[in-house]
Amino acid sequence: MPPDVLKSLPAPVTSPASGHAEGVSNDEFRAALSRLAGGVVLLTAQEPPLDPDDPRAPEGEYAGMTATAFLSVSLEPPLVLVSLRTGSRMDDLLDEQPLWGVSMLAESQRHIAGRFAMKGRLSDRLLFEDIPYTRGEATGAPLVGGALATLECRTEQRVEAGDHTLVIGRVLRARVPSAEGGPLVYFKGRYRQLG
Repeated sequence: MPPDVLKSLPAPVTSPASGHAEGVSNDEFRAALSRLAGGVVLLTAQEPPLDPDDPRAPEGEYAGMTATAFLSVSLEPPLVLVSLRTGSRMDDLLDEQPLWGVSMLAESQRHIAGRFAMKGRLSDRLLFEDIPYTRGEATGAPLVGGALATLECRTEQRVEAGDHTLVIGRVLRARVPSAEGGPLVYFKGRYRQLG
């Protein structure tokens, strides 16, 4: 922009309650974005072996996290994006483990979404205990049985964005099992069904 146009623009307003440059409080931002419905996925990965140089070392545990900030990025090549809270267990794991899985949850799988979204939850090993899953051929990540679709991905890029990390993954495999029913949706802070 020319300098004379920049001079005529109003200065950013800082809201005392929020500290955000444009005056949007955290509560206002959350309330507005809660009106955007999003599909619910279970993001999964397997921790690397405890000793990668020893083929007899035990494999690492599975880890899982419910996510609603997940979207398609590109068809050529096939890319998807998931947003992770910076410093979360899954963010740290995907920083060292580039292979991960995505299970697009069906409306009947609300209990799975809730289980993996709990704060102060049990160990991931116990969370997977009674959930049917198969191990992904390309990633080793658990893929939930009964999901509407599953993807296996490899991290292509990580982008720091505020208090989150955007992880862009190349889809290595995509499966659409014969699952019945509609998608599980997150809207206004609750899991919902279409219809």
